[in-house]
Amino acid sequence: MDKHALWKWLVLVGLVAFSAWVVSPPKEKIRLGLDLKGGMSFVVKIDSEAVEEEVRSRGIEMSDEDVKNAVNEVLDGAQTRAVEVIRNRIDSLGIAEPIVYPGKDNRIVIQLPGIDEAKRKEAEQSIKKLAFLEFRIVHEQNDELIEALFDRNEAPEGFKISSVDGRQCFTRDRAFPDIKMDRAYYAELGRFEVPGKDFELLLNKETVANQTIYRPHFVKRRRELSGDNLKDASVDYRAMGQPVVKLQFDAKGAKKFAIVTSDYAPGGARNPNPNTFRQLAIVLDGTLYSAPVLREAIFGGKAEISGSFTLSEANFLANVLRAGSLPAPVKVVEQRFVSPSLGEDAIRSGVRAITWGGVIVLVFMLVYYLLSGVIANIALILNMILLPLGMIVAAGFLGIFARDASAGGPIRLPVLTLPGIAGILLTIGMAVDANVLIFERVREESKVGKRLWTAITAGYDRAFVTIMDANLTTLLVGVILFIFGSGPIRGFAVTLCAGILVSMYTALVVTKMLFALVANKNSEKALKMLRIVKETAIDFVSARKVAAIISVLLIAGTWGMLVSRGVQNPNAIFGVDFTGGAAVTFNYDTKVDAEELRAALIEAGVREAHIQYQRELEAGGDHYLQVKVAGEEIEGRPTSEVVKETIQTSFAQSGFVVAQEDVVGAQIGSELKGRALWSIGLALLGIVIYISWRFELGFAVGAIVALVHDVLITVGVYTLFGRQLSLPIIAALLTIVGYSVNDTIVVFDRIREDLRLVRNKSFKEICNLSINQTLGRTLLTSMTTLMAVGMLLVLGGGAINDFALALCIGVVVGTYSSIFVATPVVLLWYRNRKPALGGKTTTT
Repeated sequence: MDKHALWKWLVLVGLVAFSAWVVSPPKEKIRLGLDLKGGMSFVVKIDSEAVEEEVRSRGIEMSDEDVKNAVNEVLDGAQTRAVEVIRNRIDSLGIAEPIVYPGKDNRIVIQLPGIDEAKRKEAEQSIKKLAFLEFRIVHEQNDELIEALFDRNEAPEGFKISSVDGRQCFTRDRAFPDIKMDRAYYAELGRFEVPGKDFELLLNKETVANQTIYRPHFVKRRRELSGDNLKDASVDYRAMGQPVVKLQFDAKGAKKFAIVTSDYAPGGARNPNPNTFRQLAIVLDGTLYSAPVLREAIFGGKAEISGSFTLSEANFLANVLRAGSLPAPVKVVEQRFVSPSLGEDAIRSGVRAITWGGVIVLVFMLVYYLLSGVIANIALILNMILLPLGMIVAAGFLGIFARDASAGGPIRLPVLTLPGIAGILLTIGMAVDANVLIFERVREESKVGKRLWTAITAGYDRAFVTIMDANLTTLLVGVILFIFGSGPIRGFAVTLCAGILVSMYTALVVTKMLFALVANKNSEKALKMLRIVKETAIDFVSARKVAAIISVLLIAGTWGMLVSRGVQNPNAIFGVDFTGGAAVTFNYDTKVDAEELRAALIEAGVREAHIQYQRELEAGGDHYLQVKVAGEEIEGRPTSEVVKETIQTSFAQSGFVVAQEDVVGAQIGSELKGRALWSIGLALLGIVIYISWRFELGFAVGAIVALVHDVLITVGVYTLFGRQLSLPIIAALLTIVGYSVNDTIVVFDRIREDLRLVRNKSFKEICNLSINQTLGRTLLTSMTTLMAVGMLLVLGGGAINDFALALCIGVVVGTYSSIFVATPVVLLWYRNRKPALGGKTTTT
C-alpha cells in the first residue's frame, strides 16, 4: 500500500532510540525544578556601604547629610529593579524556572533548580556583577602623560613597567598578592599620578604575544553617556576571529551617542582642532575595556567593546549587558541547598495519580475502540517515549526567539516543573483527542459502505485539516507565550509545544502505519467500535439565551464574591507568589515530612503555605525549615504567629525553634506580571489572526469569547472553594486556554465543512448539525482528560490538588463553552447571514 512504509518504520525506530538515549540515565538527564527536586538558594543584599563609597568618590564636596540623601536616592526602588535584572540574568544563563523575590532590609532571595558547582559559580558571578556601562572621554594629552610616567619609571603598586612588541606597558608584579587587590586598592589605583581630581587612572587589559599586559589611560570621572538606553548586546567576531561585543542603543540612546561622538570628533564643538583625535573610553563596572579613537561622528547608535575576550567571556558580558544594569552593587550574604517545595509525599502522590490516570485512559480507549483502541494506546505510549525528543526540538526552536538564548552547549532536556507537567497533561489529552477525531471520521466513512483501507484513508484525510487547525492554533499560543513570557510561563510553553509536535506525528503518521499492518490482513475488526453517544439531533443553538444567562450569572456571582473578598483582604484571593508575606525559618532536631506539616497548617487555618527544607552550603552546616505564607490574618492573629504556634506545638518532639522571621515580597514582580499579560494578550491576538485567516473574523470572536468565558468561570469557581491563586494555578489556566482553543476549533472545522457540503439548511441549522456531529468526540475527549486530571485531584496533595481542581473546573467549563458559547457567539456575529468562509457573505 505504501512504498515508503519501510523508511517510515526505520525513522520511527531511530526517533525512539534517540529519545531513549536523551533520557538515559534518567537520574542524570531528567532535570527537575525546585518544586520537584530542590536546588540552590542565594540571599543577596544591596551593598549600601559600596553605594556610599561611590557617592563620596564622585569628587564633589558633600556634607554627610548630602551623602546620606544621595545614597537613599540610589537605594529608593533599587530592590525592585534588582529583582527583575537578576531574574533576566539567571534566564540568560540557561537556568530555567528560577524563583526570585525580595526580602526585608534590601535582601533578595534567588533559588535555582538542580545546578552543578560550575553553574553555581557562574550564577554567583552573574548575580554580583554590577554591569554599569559608561562612555567617558580620555584625557586630551593622555599619550604624553603616560609616556612621562614611563620615563620616570613610575608604576602603581602591584604592577611593573615592561616592554612588549616594542611598546611600553604595565604587567602584573607577581610578588604582590592578589588578596590585597580589594576595593580600597582599586580606589587608590585610580588616584595614581592623576592630572587633576576630575580624572582617574584606568588600565585596559590586553593579550599581546601570549602575554597579559595593561595599557594605562587617564579617563574623566564624569561620564558622557551611560548604558541606560542600551537596546541590545551581542557577540560578533573581527577578521582574525577575535570575539567582540556589539552594542545597539535605542532611539534616545542613539541620539545621545551621536551628540557625544560629534562633539569630540575632529572639528567638533568640544574638539575644534581638526587634527586632534580624542578617545572615547568604554567602562563597565569601573573596568576599562577599550578606548577607540573618535575619527568622525557615529550615527545609528552602534558601538563595539573589544578586548582580550574568550568566547565565553564575551557571551557572559553580552548576557549581563542585555539583561540590564543593577542599580547598586549586591553581595551574597547566604548560600543554601534547598529541598523540593512540594514535599516528597506530594511528589509520590502526584506520580501515583498520573500513573493511575494514564492506566485508566489506556483501558478506556481499549474497551471503547477495541482493536483501534490498541492502536491508539500504542500511539499514546510512543507519545510519552518521544516526548523528551520533542522537548529538545521545541526548546531549540523556541530558543531562536529568545534574546537570552545561550550559544551552543550539549543536548539536554529543559527543567521539568509543575507548570511543565501541566503542558504534558494537556498534550496527552490532545493526543487522545486526535485519535478520537480520526476514529470517529473512519467510523463515518465505513458507515457509507467504504472498504477497510478506503475508509481509513478517507477518515485520515478528513480529520487532517481539523487536527492541523486545532494543533497549530495551540502551537501558536505556545510560541507567543514563550517569546513574551518568563519563568513558569516559558516552562509551560516548551512542554506544550513539544507535546503538540509529538502527538501530531503519532496521531497522523504512526497510527496510520499501524492501521496499514491491519489492513494488509483485511481484518474488518479494525473498524468495530463501541458507541456511547448515538446520532443526536439536539437543538443546542436554541438554548443559547438560557446558556448566556447561566454564564453571565455564574461569572457575575463568582467574581462579585471574588472582588468583595479581594477588596477586604487581597491575601484571601492571591497567594504569597502574588502578594508577598512572611517567611518563618526554624532550626530542628528531627525532620518531619512536608505534607504532614502542610496538613497540620491547613487544620489550623493556613490554607496556602510554601514549605521548604534548607541546609547551609558548607559541609556540616546547619539545617533549616522555612515556611512562607501570605500576610493575611487568621482570627485576628498574623498568619506567621499561627505557623509558629502550630509547628512548635504539633511537632514538639522534633524540636522546632524559630531562627528567623522575615517579610518577603512577591515572587511575581511587576515586570513578570507585565510580560505575562503581554504574552497572553498577544496569544489572544494571534488566535484572532489565525482563525480569521483559516475561517473568518466572526469565528475568531467566538473562540476568544469562549476562551475568556472559560478562564473567568474557572477562576471564579476555583476561588469560591476558598483556594488562592498562585503560580501553579497560572499554569492550570494556561492549560485551560490551550484546551479551550483546541476544543472550539474542532466544532468550527465541522461547521466549515458542513457549510460547503450542506446547501439546503440555514446557518443556524448547520451549526446545530455540526455540534451534534462532534458531540461524541467532544464528550469522549473531555472524559479521557478528566480521567487523567481527576486522579490528580483524588490522589494529589498540596499544590498538586489545587492545580488539579483548577484543571477539572476548566475542562468541564471548556466542554460547555464549545457547545453553548463559541458557536452562539458566531451566530450572533452573522445574525441572519451565512458566512462564505473566504467568499462573500450571503443572506439565508
